[in-house]
Amino acid sequence: MNYQKSLVALTMIASAVVTSTAQASLVDRGGGLLYDNVLNVTWLQDANYAKTSGYDADGGLDWSRANTWAANLVYHDSIRNVDYSDWRLAHNTPVNGTSFEYNVYHNGIPFDGSTDSGYNITSLHSELAYMYNVNLGLKNYYSTTGIVQADFGLFGNGTYNGVDQSCCSGQNNVGPVINLQAFAYWSGTEYAPDPDVAWNFITVTGNQDQFYKYAHYFAWAVRSGDVSAVPLPGAGWLFGSGLLGLLGLMKRKAV
Repeated sequence: MNYQKSLVALTMIASAVVTSTAQASLVDRGGGLLYDNVLNVTWLQDANYAKTSGYDADGGLDWSRANTWAANLVYHDSIRNVDYSDWRLAHNTPVNGTSFEYNVYHNGIPFDGSTDSGYNITSLHSELAYMYNVNLGLKNYYSTTGIVQADFGLFGNGTYNGVDQSCCSGQNNVGPVINLQAFAYWSGTEYAPDPDVAWNFITVTGNQDQFYKYAHYFAWAVRSGDVSAVPLPGAGWLFGSGLLGLLGLMKRKAV
């Protein structure tokens, strides 16, 4: 009887661990790679790798050069000893699932995340907005009701660079992400009504917007799918092995 009760308890613990792992939305795969298991994409952990790798002095690139950098990037995964060359810029598709809403500002800036331009976008249709608002849990300049939030931004204190409102000169490490720039990041998606304009996400205030492609914004490389399994035992595997060993020991004692 004691053996059966222990078996049930251990099974419940194992189930809780597996469930907790499955619900995680941003997983550190090691080797400088972060996997989003909701969007099924892998991000570079370094959000300004264009600078870190020596491609550009500060990482600020116009839209065309940003796309070229991502498309030609070959990143070596030191954990799995694999080179990945299928990188791209993050993209966004219509929040409503059908077509982009271009003329939304005539009624003011949307705050509730229901449109393609605006604040608090948590839709799966925008990879950058989802990373900022959901995975990293950062607050926008405005709440969903249009109230200014004192703790908005990358630093969680309502400043643009960690100290004051000197815009667009700061960077911060947020969660597992490093070198996240307090400015704007290019989306790889063009703004269809104007071939000179592309979508972007502003990490200073948390809103998605569009601007001319000549602007020098930052580029964050992402690739579709997950990386291959780590060739070393992960926490889940170790837990499972320990559980099996413990059950075997208990069974022998019961006999």
